[in-house]
Amino acid sequence: MAVKAIQPGQIWRHDQSGKNFLVTKVYKEALAQYAMLRPADSSTSSESVRVHVKKTAEGVTLAGYTFAQDGQEF
Repeated sequence: MAVKAIQPGQIWRHDQSGKNFLVTKVYKEALAQYAMLRPADSSTSSESVRVHVKKTAEGVTLAGYTFAQDGQEF
């Protein structure tokens, strides 16, 4: 699912594992945009994951993740 913008504090669900991840940072590197994610159910000591932000005609999305806040349980 595409959204208008990826922002810190959003929850995204990993498509394969079903685990929820929290967006902690969004940044640009050269010509690409990335989001840093950490597991939403873990302490702050867990490792972060860097995910490429894909732009589509509907908005932006994270490769391999689904937006999990739009009326869904998490």
